Amino acid sequence: MTPLRLGTRGSALALTQSQMVADALTAATGRAVELVRIVTAGDRSAAPVARLGVGVFVSALRDALIADEIDFAVHSYKDLPTAEHPRLHIAAVPVREDPRDALVARDNLTLAELPPGSKIGTGAVRRIAQLQALGLELQVTPIRGNVDTRIARVLGPEADLDAVVLARAGLSRLGRSAEITETLDPMLMLPAPAQGALAVECRADDADLVELLAVLDHAPTRAAVQAERSLLATLEAGCSAPVAAHAEVAEGDNGDEIYLRGAVFSPDGVRAIRLSRTGTPAGAAEIGKALATDLLDAGADTLMGSTE
Repeated sequence: MTPLRLGTRGSALALTQSQMVADALTAATGRAVELVRIVTAGDRSAAPVARLGVGVFVSALRDALIADEIDFAVHSYKDLPTAEHPRLHIAAVPVREDPRDALVARDNLTLAELPPGSKIGTGAVRRIAQLQALGLELQVTPIRGNVDTRIARVLGPEADLDAVVLARAGLSRLGRSAEITETLDPMLMLPAPAQGALAVECRADDADLVELLAVLDHAPTRAAVQAERSLLATLEAGCSAPVAAHAEVAEGDNGDEIYLRGAVFSPDGVRAIRLSRTGTPAGAAEIGKALATDLLDAGADTLMGSTE
């Protein structure tokens, strides 16, 4: 039987994540998998991710899927546009890695220990806003690049930053957790919707592959991510301010429950609206939509104007 072709970006993190999925699928089903590298527009550009737009790392992989150049693809779920693709299907959402943000700082410092005026780098508008909101008098610098490049700006021989904030999941998957000087409490730094989760995508009409890949699906992770992305999708229609969300599935008195926290920030971090909702995993999408409506009712759509 010919190996399944798994499309992946060529970065170290993308290759690691894809190989993890390939190994898990082979272990569960016996099917061999080969990795096929795809170069995306996001890989070719040096522009900030916020300017490049949603889906910049995804479209080339999806084009390859539709053209039958690959059989399935692995995405960092937070890179996917919230709208469903008419011809593609998320066949599995594997167990999520730790969704929290992490600090890598010089001299093993924590966020609170960084002296005023310290330069801290991150590529996400969401993180920039939350760092500003802490009132620590840090100089927040927008950066991009892969994990190695970002960490080198703190720990390398030509370091020009005092710290960077990265997703803990990526550092963990790359075996670089030892360089984390602080894992940031979501009460201080609420993660991006779907952070730490992977999406395994194939063509919707490939019924056999849809069924095969389903062995990798983790229902609690899928429900949590669905709640977070439903919140994001609802807000995208009425709010262009930085958004954060984190859902947890836990055992309740009457079965599993979802606890969803969401927040919207002004880009300068001066204003924030934070709310939460609970419900059941079966109603994950509805919980996200309802919390987004709550945030909009509380004025989330007005936060972009507060920097003027």
